[in-house]
Amino acid sequence: MSQSQSSNETTEEQSSGISILIADNFEASGVAALEQLGCTVEIDASLEGESLAEMIRKKDPSILVVRSTRVQETAIKSGRSLSLIVRAGAGYDTIDIASASAQGISVANCPGMNALAVAELAWGLILSCDRRIPDQTRDLRAGTWKKKEYAKASGLHGRTLGVVGLGRIGQAVAERGKAFGMNIVGWSRSLTPEIADEHGIGYCEKLTNLARMSDVISINVAANKDTAHLVDERFCESMRPGTILVNTSRGSVVDEAALTKAIREKQVRAGLDVFADEPKASDPDFKDAIVTEDGVYGTHHVGASTSQAQEAIAGETVRIIQTWIASGQVPNCVNLASRTSASEMISIRHLNKPGVLAHVFEVLGKSGLNVEEMENVIYDEAIAACARIQIGGTLEESDLTEIHENSNIISITRSSI
Repeated sequence: MSQSQSSNETTEEQSSGISILIADNFEASGVAALEQLGCTVEIDASLEGESLAEMIRKKDPSILVVRSTRVQETAIKSGRSLSLIVRAGAGYDTIDIASASAQGISVANCPGMNALAVAELAWGLILSCDRRIPDQTRDLRAGTWKKKEYAKASGLHGRTLGVVGLGRIGQAVAERGKAFGMNIVGWSRSLTPEIADEHGIGYCEKLTNLARMSDVISINVAANKDTAHLVDERFCESMRPGTILVNTSRGSVVDEAALTKAIREKQVRAGLDVFADEPKASDPDFKDAIVTEDGVYGTHHVGASTSQAQEAIAGETVRIIQTWIASGQVPNCVNLASRTSASEMISIRHLNKPGVLAHVFEVLGKSGLNVEEMENVIYDEAIAACARIQIGGTLEESDLTEIHENSNIISITRSSI
């Protein structure tokens, strides 16, 4: 058998086990890297809704990769082999996390890979709001010269930039604010005065205080139940007249009715890359009353859409999949339980022989004790190992005695969790 034949057979054997469905546009470099891992890759950016579910039923992939495509319960339950969903981007609100968790499917994202791209767009929107660049362009194209009108602008140097959310995107926005000579204040649920000092920014304990202090506000938080309408009527009432507010996170974070009121009554200007009710990627029609307001400048949810960002996201997607294939571990997994119902952990040192753990699990099962989490560490020479098992419930002395009956058990220790 030739070396090339052997290599081809190995690749075929690997790819038969790992099939990937990419239901969105994806960088060619990422596809090539996945194929080099021995994966079979199917790409169809037109999939959505029932067509996505049907493709999963037909192809039965082990891994699903998406960008903006929504992954609903029907699609998640359509495949027998589906074990990992990768959101090739930061937010994951387009994926039914509860359904994936109920099916034991890991969901991972690519946080921070698009941070610079989103920060750059945020600053494009800030400058557009301050200097009314889109309005000027519109009038120039219409053959209208309004120098006197557009010569009125506040400028940014020395003013205060409030950054809501200090993740990688928020930090990138803040750094660029410093380059403009602005004073930076920040708020997030995890921000402390000490962390704010490390970043060289002011600390706001209350979100409404940030609204009162800021001339420009940038929203950079994930979409979840805690951030829904984070920018609400109270926040908008706290903003100064003429404030610039930019949202490049998710439409659900802003109460558009409250913001519209602030635009009309306080001459607030808004730069929006995201909206409360965005159409599907395949639908060209868009209707949202807020974009008709004077002082609103919008883009098409394209914050992460630069070649640099997409290459970085593709690379991170490949890293997640490669790690999962090699070790079963999922980097950036977003749906692991933060806490289980485990009340006790047993550490079992044992000889590394077949049937030892099966014996332990049989004893636990007979006593109605569920294994919530476990790891089995193998030591040098692979003679012995240690299994750390978190269980729901309490081991009885009779259980310990029965486990010890296996001659390959060295010792058992237990502790409360």
